[in-house]
Amino acid sequence: MCGIVGYVGPRQCVDLIVGGLRKLEYRGYDSAGVAVVGPNGLAVKRAKGKLQNLVALLADAPLAGTTGIGHTRWATHGKPSDENAHPHCYGGVAVVHNGIIENHLELKAALAARGHKFSSETDTEIFAHLIADALAAGARDLRAAVGQALAQVKGTYAIAVVSQQRPEEIVAAKNASPLVVGYGKGESFLASDVPAILEHTREVVYLEEGELAVLTPAGIALYGRDGEPLARKPRKIEWSAVAAEKDGHKHFMHKEIFEQPRAVADTIRGRASLEQGDVALDGMELPADYARSLERIVIVACGTSWHAGLSGRQMIESLARVPVEVELASEFRNRDPLVDERVLCLAISQSGETADTLAAVKIARARGARAYAICNVVGSAISRECDGGTLFTRAGPEIGVASTKAFTTQLAALFLMAVRLGRLRGTLSPERARELLEDLRRVPSWMEQMIRQEAQLMPIAKRCAAARDVLFLGRGSEYPVALEGALKLKEISYIHAEGYAAGEMKHGPIALIDEELPVVVLATREPAYEKTLGNMEEVRARGGQVFAVVTEGDTHAASLAEVAITVPPAPPVLVPLLSIIPLQFLAYHVADLKGTDVDQPRNLAKSVTVE
Repeated sequence: MCGIVGYVGPRQCVDLIVGGLRKLEYRGYDSAGVAVVGPNGLAVKRAKGKLQNLVALLADAPLAGTTGIGHTRWATHGKPSDENAHPHCYGGVAVVHNGIIENHLELKAALAARGHKFSSETDTEIFAHLIADALAAGARDLRAAVGQALAQVKGTYAIAVVSQQRPEEIVAAKNASPLVVGYGKGESFLASDVPAILEHTREVVYLEEGELAVLTPAGIALYGRDGEPLARKPRKIEWSAVAAEKDGHKHFMHKEIFEQPRAVADTIRGRASLEQGDVALDGMELPADYARSLERIVIVACGTSWHAGLSGRQMIESLARVPVEVELASEFRNRDPLVDERVLCLAISQSGETADTLAAVKIARARGARAYAICNVVGSAISRECDGGTLFTRAGPEIGVASTKAFTTQLAALFLMAVRLGRLRGTLSPERARELLEDLRRVPSWMEQMIRQEAQLMPIAKRCAAARDVLFLGRGSEYPVALEGALKLKEISYIHAEGYAAGEMKHGPIALIDEELPVVVLATREPAYEKTLGNMEEVRARGGQVFAVVTEGDTHAASLAEVAITVPPAPPVLVPLLSIIPLQFLAYHVADLKGTDVDQPRNLAKSVTVE
């Protein structure tokens, strides 16, 4: 969440920075601003709301200069306002910042005692004051001043700093929030995420924890936590810029739902061997003796990735016969978890930068567990932290805040991991593994079948768009899908929705059912299918409106629903990759009918990089 863009070189920088910020709008934000060092010194423009408000300000009062930084803010300290928008300035210094400064009140009080006046409610403004003070006290250069300020700070940060004293320089530093620098010819770039600068450079370096970078037109100098210079070659980004285009779809989310067959096929490609009845987990080291000695797997994740973990638990337990616990990373990290060297910790994160998940991995490793990751972003913090390696999902850039293809590629990756563990542990024969992998290879074409049913969801969408609440029910492998379907609906339509284990309906939710409540039931042919049919009958008996996802050819379940969407007859452990698609479409069309901001829903961000 929040976006940072920086540029230093021969070009006028404002349009370049604003263009980069547009590429980061998917991260979620409530205000935007730029700071430029130009012929007349340091100048700043900031505006609450969408980026277009900043653009309008700049049209009325253009800023000239070839060194600058920009930011889109998601409020943590202080309400969304012009005053709280970044960049923050003091004493000829401007700062943009992602993260949270835990001791900002203490630092602010000390600065105020020395006569400093503050113009915002943010923790970020502290940086500008500390750096300006260090320069005034004789710091040898901007890098030294930033280092002195960082030494006083406790918390997380990705910061970029400019000073009117150093008109051709940007200093950047990172601790637990993502930051990447880009190399050009006679120019240098900075961003919190690669898409912001991909139009201008493909040669990048991801900053590691505690590292600092100095950007000038001549190049980029990297320094370690100890202040010593670092030598690191940039890596080349192979993404196509076209991947971030909507490609004719009304919204990114709609495009990304359609991309799922391709994304899942890419995740499987080269990893599933039908000849050997086995899986190659490139980038993830699972020695046979280690896999056989495992006593337990602990999955840590947040949000949609946590739902993927719940599905993954069933895959791994059924195929590899090892106990799996699925933990919300925010809860796991805030207690004293019982993990040791006999435990495999598996982190799941689309961005690889989720703060709670990263912290959970560090805690697990500190207690002796070996850490692995399933992630979409190469070079991300979580992938670097995991000593056992990372299985990358190959979903490609996901722009819509409500995750779609990231979820289904996570499920595909989890299935591959489950098969591999089963083979290593001797619980899965080559013949059975071959059958399962053959089914997995059919998933992309089955997904295409699901996508072709999109129009059939419109009656359900119209009914749900008029509702105040919606209930989602599922059992077994479909319970996590019910949770994910409810999350998607509430995320982008702002309708209250609950996902529930269908067997728990009599333990509370049944009291809510009346003729006003739409109930979406995942009634595919999983082991407790007959009991789910009973739930549908109970909903109908109380006047509830039933909409169902059923297995192809199942006329009985379909007859109990006002509208039924069919799923190909895949094995139960793979059905979630298919049954989630109609629920994604449902959430999308409800939100579109209501006129909400589908790709950038209020109060949400793509990557939750603060606690």
